[in-house]
Amino acid sequence: MSTFAAGIKPFPLARPKYLLFAILAFMLVYVVVHDESFLVHPKDPMWQHYQPFKWWLLPHGIAGACALVLGPMQFSYRLRHRFRRLHRVIGRIYVAGVFVAAPLGFYIQYFEERMGNPRSFSIAAAADAALWMITTGIGMVFILKGKVQEHRQWMTRSFAVALVFLEVRVIGGVGGWENLDVHANETIVWVCLAFSILSADLVLQWQRLEPSPSVVRRRSSASPERMLEAPLGNPAAYVCGPEGEFQEVKVVPNRRWASGRW
Repeated sequence: MSTFAAGIKPFPLARPKYLLFAILAFMLVYVVVHDESFLVHPKDPMWQHYQPFKWWLLPHGIAGACALVLGPMQFSYRLRHRFRRLHRVIGRIYVAGVFVAAPLGFYIQYFEERMGNPRSFSIAAAADAALWMITTGIGMVFILKGKVQEHRQWMTRSFAVALVFLEVRVIGGVGGWENLDVHANETIVWVCLAFSILSADLVLQWQRLEPSPSVVRRRSSASPERMLEAPLGNPAAYVCGPEGEFQEVKVVPNRRWASGRW
């Protein structure tokens, strides 16, 4: 029976985190090819549109790209625990990118208002920038106070707001709504922004249903064979050691537990 139990392996399921990263990679590639390809074509007509504010667009684009590319790395469990210094450096770059890209994005949209865009679109850009900076700032404050769990939650919300940049362009491009008037794009911005925090909280709640890596390691440290060989007479008197062997535990009243190998 022990051999049979040892041969049972759970069916491998794709972790939702990897699925989210795959979707993110698809959106990033789509936006780069569909919306940002003018960067490698100097004669593209889009340059004429960006000409009045191109020097504001350059730092905004670099800072935003750093936040979008480096952000997913912060959710890697291995990176956080094996390369903590790198994790902190990337985190600082992400925060700096947010506080550079967000206000510049609003200013660029306000600049385009002078070129004919409605004021309501500038308000949507201001709301997006404010929400991105607020969620990032709260997450930064929590980590400075040593509250790691709250820090992770708010940085997840921050990155969900950052993805609005990609979501708006993917939805507009795939659905063909980008060819409509500016109000259609503004509506897409508001919808993506409204669901950004909700989507982040759904991901956080889903993660609570998964066992943490430390729990998985503790469960897999003892082999099934050794667990099945546990004595049945007094199971409370034995515990499983870190290497899979059982240890006898003697209960001493009003004293600490004394243990010896079984």
